[in-house]
Amino acid sequence: MPRDSAQQKPLFGLAWAAQMNRKESEPTMDDLARLPASDPTELFRVRDGLYGPEMVGAAVIGLDFFTRLAKMPSDADAICAAMGLAERPTDVMLTFFCAMGLLQNRGGVFHVTDLAREFLVRDSPWFLGPFYSSFAERPVAQSLLEVLRTGKASVWASNKKRQPWAQAMENNSFAQEFTGIMDARGLYLGPAMARQLDLDGYGRVLDIGGGSGIYACCLVAAHPHLRATVFEKPPVDRVARQCIERRGYADRVSVETGDMFAGPLPQGFDVHLWSNALHDWDAPTVKALLAKSFAALPSEGLLVIHDAHINREKNGPLAVAAYSVFLMASTEGKCYSIGELEAKLSEIGFVEFNFRKTAVDHSLLTARKPPLRKSAK
Repeated sequence: MPRDSAQQKPLFGLAWAAQMNRKESEPTMDDLARLPASDPTELFRVRDGLYGPEMVGAAVIGLDFFTRLAKMPSDADAICAAMGLAERPTDVMLTFFCAMGLLQNRGGVFHVTDLAREFLVRDSPWFLGPFYSSFAERPVAQSLLEVLRTGKASVWASNKKRQPWAQAMENNSFAQEFTGIMDARGLYLGPAMARQLDLDGYGRVLDIGGGSGIYACCLVAAHPHLRATVFEKPPVDRVARQCIERRGYADRVSVETGDMFAGPLPQGFDVHLWSNALHDWDAPTVKALLAKSFAALPSEGLLVIHDAHINREKNGPLAVAAYSVFLMASTEGKCYSIGELEAKLSEIGFVEFNFRKTAVDHSLLTARKPPLRKSAK
């Protein structure tokens, strides 16, 4: 969005602006257990699916992807090798095209469907390539091709080149703007998430990479017996403290400053929450972070992953697959499938997986750290 003056502030959403304009001496207890009467799912999908059409254009015009695959159905590794593509973005692209009904995965080998063969393969009389020709000049489509070839994120909701994600979040202006964007989303997703969790018998939640603290606040609002701590690095930790105070939850939600990548996670929490945090990172990093949770949680501690998840078959849901394209372009991560996450969790040692849907194409995956085995006498 263009900014016409130095005084114009980033658009965080009305709720965020109202929070930030409150005086420090006037905290109010937000009703974070309340849901609106209307369903904003399609409004969320407009933003989250922003790069889906650009991916189709990039594949058709930049790669002639469907013509090449129609001649030689291949697995993901062979596609990467033949077309000079990187593994992570290719996985996202293949999942997206499967969700669109353009590809079928048959035992790991990808085939074009009749729909793609008739309209996206060059020698078809109904080929739509010329119809997509304008995508060749579109900056986002060009950036997606760069990501596909290099595996490195290159855009953030525009064609602006950006720093690696963790480094960008150390910039005060970017951190505050991004935290505001996520806070606006969390005001709707947070209460829905909290309602789906049975946290009886648990007492302390660590919200890792919790941003503004909106999800931690929603949890304690829905479960009055809980106390929560947001674990964030500077400068986001300062933003979180301000938001939590202004919402009136500072007596039940604290902030601990730290870096989830540097050293172990804090001890003393029987629930770990990863809400919309893991999708920013590549697969090895995600596994390393989940292993840190396993090490820090007590016996029978609960792990909660709240995110947009691809299904086990990796062919949908379409809205999540489109959002994964957005993440592929702007972060080092993607939307992970339920199967991918469960495999990582199982290898680490977690047990008792449970999956359920929440709201706006989001869902919960929970797991437990097993009880300590009694030593044989």
